[in-house]
Amino acid sequence: MTGNPSVSCLDELPIRDELRGKSPYGAPQLDVPVQLNTNENPYPLPEELVARIAERVTEAARELNRYPDRDAVELRTQLARYLSRTAGHTVALEQVWAANGSNEVLQQLLQAFGGPGRTALGFEPSYSMHALISRGTGTGWLSGPRNDDFTIDTEAAVATIAEHKPDIVFICSPNNPTGTAVSQETVLELYEAAQAARPERGALVVVDEAYGEFSHHPSLLPLIEGRPTLVLSRTMSKAFGAAGLRVGYLAAAPAVVDAVQLVRLPYHLSAVTQATALAALEHTDTLLGYVEQLKAERDRLVSELRAIGCEVTASDANFVQFGRFDGAAGSHAVWEALLARGVLVRDNGVPGWLRVTAGTPEENDAFLDAVRAVTKELKEKSD
Repeated sequence: MTGNPSVSCLDELPIRDELRGKSPYGAPQLDVPVQLNTNENPYPLPEELVARIAERVTEAARELNRYPDRDAVELRTQLARYLSRTAGHTVALEQVWAANGSNEVLQQLLQAFGGPGRTALGFEPSYSMHALISRGTGTGWLSGPRNDDFTIDTEAAVATIAEHKPDIVFICSPNNPTGTAVSQETVLELYEAAQAARPERGALVVVDEAYGEFSHHPSLLPLIEGRPTLVLSRTMSKAFGAAGLRVGYLAAAPAVVDAVQLVRLPYHLSAVTQATALAALEHTDTLLGYVEQLKAERDRLVSELRAIGCEVTASDANFVQFGRFDGAAGSHAVWEALLARGVLVRDNGVPGWLRVTAGTPEENDAFLDAVRAVTKELKEKSD
């Protein structure tokens, strides 16, 4: 018998050093009455869309003995049309790429433009998968500065880019978990700084717009025009209410799409996935109607939480960051108190803050009632 039969934990395995001590991404999956912790769209798909999905999947099932369209041409064409209609800038099929969720899009970008000897920069707190996927692809990770209100400190960010010369820069707008949007002016300054820091070949700048449809501001998509290393990443999980579908996509210069195809797995998007996504795109107007309802509920949460006495970060997403509680221990204690009342929110590890997804009006009412009760208890204990 070879090897070490006594290995009993992860750290005893010969995993890469940069993965040691890290935790896998994930939120608690608990069976409680009100689940507002994973930024899901709370509205089920309408029955007419469910029926259309069944029709398209049935058609696809008749040819499951064959590989799917490896380039997902029809899906990318419809995604390009969707972006052109809703995001304020015309894009073509050649500028769009689709994968199994925006996380796979990000992974493919890091495989193509990152890797050993290269670095990626993000502005934390932000979407933790940017750092996790960077490390998973052997890409070095750097954390850039933010202001106290969680906006990007542009001057300090430009200085950081000039100093460290990252190969990839991530800009999350609206930012997760804070909900803050990034202005066009800031994106342009960071893009120019990234190119100046890497004059020999330029740097890739990825704008993660997973929550873009929920923003008060226009999409940053038009900025890709004339900027060959600026990429916009999107997902169907949030606005389309299709978290279980796992489809994400990017828009960029055609050369970027060519680059990610060098690292994509063959036939990576199944025929069933493509069929389901195409059905959803046929019902865009209905699904975006739900988005408008969620934006109104998001704004109501902001207003009501402030009235209760919470601090709230300005939100352009379908979630709200609220606090400010007494450090990490305090925020986790509030998280537990809300959970005891049947309401699950997200403890993202930002000291003193929690994050709540905008749910249905009834779910939001239950959450607000729970916050009022917990806040009252905390006040009574402190008096």
